[in-house]
Amino acid sequence: MILSNISGFAVRNWQFTLVVFAMLAAIGFNAFNTIPRAEDPELKGPFAVINVALPGADPADIEKLVIRPIEDAVNRLDDLKELESRAEDGLAVITVEFDWSTDPDKKYDDVVREINALRPSLPSGIRRLDINKFRTSLTNIVQIALVSETAPNRVLEDLADDLTDELYRVPGVRDAEVWALPQSEVRVALDFGRLAALAIPVTAVANAVGADSTELPGGPIHSGARRFNLKTAGGYDDLEEIRNTVVGNFGGNFVRVRDVADVSWETEEATYLGWYNGKRAAFVTANQKEGQNVFKVRDGIFEVLDQFEQRLPPDIRMERAFDQSISVANRLNRLYIDFAIAVALVSITLLPLGLRAAGIVMVSIPLSLAVGIAMLNLTGFSLNQLSIAGLVLSLGLLVDDSIVVVENIERYLREGKRRYEAAIAATSQISLAVVGCTAALILAFLPLLFLPEGAGKFTRSLPVAVLFTVTASLGIALTIIPFLASRLLSDKAHPEGNIFLRIVMRGIHTFYRPMLHFALTWPRATVIGAMAVCFASFALIPVIGFSLFPPADSRQFVVRIETPQGTSLEETEKALAYVTEKLLERPEIEWVMGNLGRSNPQIFYNENAREQRANKAEAFVQMTEFDRERTPKLHDELRAEFAKYPGAQIVLRTFQNGPPIEAPIAVRIFGPDLGILKELAAEVTRVIEDVEGTRDVVNPVRLDRTDYNLGINTEKAGLLGVTPGEIDRTIRLAIVGETVGAFRETDGDEFPIVTRLPLDKHHTIETLENIYVPVASGEAIPLNQLSQPRLESAPARIDRFDRQRLTTVTAYTQTGYNTEKVTNEVFRRLADLPLPPGYQFAAGGEIEARQAGFSGLGDAILIAIFGIIGVLILEFRAFRTTAVVAGVIPLGMLGGLLGLFVSGYSLSFTAVIGFIALIGIEIKSSILLVDFTNQLRREGVELREAVERAGEIRFLPVLLTSLTAIGGLTPLAMQGSGLYSPLAFVIIGGLVSSTLLSRLVTPAMYYLLAPRDLEESAAGTMPDGAAPRAGD
Repeated sequence: MILSNISGFAVRNWQFTLVVFAMLAAIGFNAFNTIPRAEDPELKGPFAVINVALPGADPADIEKLVIRPIEDAVNRLDDLKELESRAEDGLAVITVEFDWSTDPDKKYDDVVREINALRPSLPSGIRRLDINKFRTSLTNIVQIALVSETAPNRVLEDLADDLTDELYRVPGVRDAEVWALPQSEVRVALDFGRLAALAIPVTAVANAVGADSTELPGGPIHSGARRFNLKTAGGYDDLEEIRNTVVGNFGGNFVRVRDVADVSWETEEATYLGWYNGKRAAFVTANQKEGQNVFKVRDGIFEVLDQFEQRLPPDIRMERAFDQSISVANRLNRLYIDFAIAVALVSITLLPLGLRAAGIVMVSIPLSLAVGIAMLNLTGFSLNQLSIAGLVLSLGLLVDDSIVVVENIERYLREGKRRYEAAIAATSQISLAVVGCTAALILAFLPLLFLPEGAGKFTRSLPVAVLFTVTASLGIALTIIPFLASRLLSDKAHPEGNIFLRIVMRGIHTFYRPMLHFALTWPRATVIGAMAVCFASFALIPVIGFSLFPPADSRQFVVRIETPQGTSLEETEKALAYVTEKLLERPEIEWVMGNLGRSNPQIFYNENAREQRANKAEAFVQMTEFDRERTPKLHDELRAEFAKYPGAQIVLRTFQNGPPIEAPIAVRIFGPDLGILKELAAEVTRVIEDVEGTRDVVNPVRLDRTDYNLGINTEKAGLLGVTPGEIDRTIRLAIVGETVGAFRETDGDEFPIVTRLPLDKHHTIETLENIYVPVASGEAIPLNQLSQPRLESAPARIDRFDRQRLTTVTAYTQTGYNTEKVTNEVFRRLADLPLPPGYQFAAGGEIEARQAGFSGLGDAILIAIFGIIGVLILEFRAFRTTAVVAGVIPLGMLGGLLGLFVSGYSLSFTAVIGFIALIGIEIKSSILLVDFTNQLRREGVELREAVERAGEIRFLPVLLTSLTAIGGLTPLAMQGSGLYSPLAFVIIGGLVSSTLLSRLVTPAMYYLLAPRDLEESAAGTMPDGAAPRAGD
């Protein structure tokens, strides 16, 4: 037999085995030092987010001119899954999602190609058009604050630019950016009174400056054998040249820029500002390239910061605020602690084997982990929170095969065999069962590699880590463990083992034997009673409830602030200052980074930065520590404080594991008419607010915006030769401003030249009276001669989903409430709400994400079960024996559900993964029992005696493998992590119930089914075609 030959080869060629032993240890040590380290798995999502800025356009115009053309273009692409769009004042955001089975980079390139082809047909006034990817490696690993209340903006700007240039040169840094720092610009501030007096349109100034600032190469010229590049007169060398630019001849006089405008260095209009603990600050962030070690990149960044900090002027200080490597280090330190605890617990459970045997078994843990980490490194995975959880999970599984092998070798030694013979013979006897056990475990985890959607890809490194380490443990158990046993175990052991073994065996004879005797006397009652209890436990599922992914155990959180549409930046700043003040009053808060006008730069893998808006702000907060009991209470207390602030919606949001979702509860309302959608959204809002357990209900269309419609008389404008586009540009240039060119300094730095109204003057309605529009005759007329202005109401935003209009009302759940139960209650009440024809409700948020994430789990469970059944059929070649082995599965479900119920966790994505893993783990124990029972029967032992002897003899290895698995998982359960602990409690609870019940149920099932089964299978399993014995 191949397996026995492998074990025999390892024992006989012990020098070679010793070299392999040393090689595995060296490879693992090297891999641990070189494997990339990051907080989260590297994940590329098949998303493209298109941001389009069109200043001055209302949501209806954005929808018509920007969103619909882009949707039509993108809709032609293959594998499109979802298309979500949002139109706000001057801004369009279109999120394109493709199937997760596609190549994200290729789909991003397809979107870029379609948008580039469409670009010429989009409005000419578009200020910005960005297309962004989604990948976790874009998450910033550090965020630094340059804090100063007095330093000039230009000084801060130069320092921040110098810092980013230096950070770019750090090995492993992908990108470095400056945030919350208005940039310098050359401003041409128009004097509307002078322009009006001379009847000069504002476009004339913009056109003149734009034309003179253009630098175009004149091309090459030749003189004899020489070749020269021709340089033209375009571009400006200093501001005086801009002031002397000729605007035109008006009234017989040449008018220069200096006559109608002031030219100066200024700071652009503030749309995004930052604070650190209430002090004005600019932020600098850096992220890392894929496949990098976050600690090495961090060290390179901090080396640059150390040198840079020494050059800072006295009025500017640097704060090294966010550092992702700290949380990664905490996770790794937790791994070391868990490893030590698990090793200690596993060592205690192995005492019945003896100290030498226990030491041999323990060798399999570091060697298997070494191979597992080396394979993770080789296949491109990193050490992150999921792969670390996989390694911790596997700690209790790595010794199973070694325990079975060593325990069998010890049994042979107690029977009088010599070490060399016992190592080979005992391993050969048990090798097929060991391979079957490990194959069952591998098949339980293997389907998890192919789970669809983002949840499957996010968790993939967990099953990969388990598969690599468990597979390595099988090879080690069949080679290195027999070799060590043949050299280290004593062949003069006590026939009944050491004192610990004698105590365990005495307990087995005293307690287990009578119970087993009873179960075999009443086999049907035993099986039916146990199965009834197991299936009754399924009634706990509605009580436990479902969830997708829990909140992350993070010291950081954000506070999102939104004031009504149209609120100025100054008013929003008051709300941000209030939030900052309340946060800093708490001793638990370490620092607060305030972001006025947009959200904080991305620092968590599924939290994308929000667009810039004057009515939005965000505080990025770090606590001194995270405590699983005190932190949620602190969050609730802060929410109560924030609710007291009038005129703003303030939401404290914790980071969530898993794929990004808009909010835990989301009700989508589909329909064509914006007015009816607004009415329905108000009804939905009232329903959600009335449901117990909801908080922070957000209705995005609660308030309309009021616009000032100029009412351009297009017929009159047409007669005068004025196009609507020229009118729009004139108004936008005067009010919003327009970048008309670029000013380049001698060092190569380039700054925009912006023509606009002076920022110290408010944009009042009277401003419009001084605006002149050029007509076809070359003259200019006042804008008010072409307009009939009026106030009108308009929607604040327009949302679309898959090219249909909708609005989405979102909410969060209060602490202690299950999202699934609260959402179900919301939709139960909404079912009584009458809907007009053509309108419908749909669930978004966690319910939608859970349906997508759990969709593949059902397939994974079926594949795992049928794959395991296939292995059992191959091993036992009989359906009845396979049914006996598989009968252990419901026994583990009982304990798994009880584990969740007692611990208070819900049936989350990782908990379901725990149930899938449990199937393979508990099958292992059943295989050991049934395989040994078959061996005894083929040796001529009578059926009942074979069942009883196998139950007693195999009780110890089954008990030890279960206890070591429980010991290895105990640190994971005790962490209190919402991500890992449910998985650990499922497996621990399942192993407890399975180990206790299967010791009675499996023998009883075998006793009921075996008499006919063995005749069916024996002919196929006996060696050399021998017929089964009469007793079989």
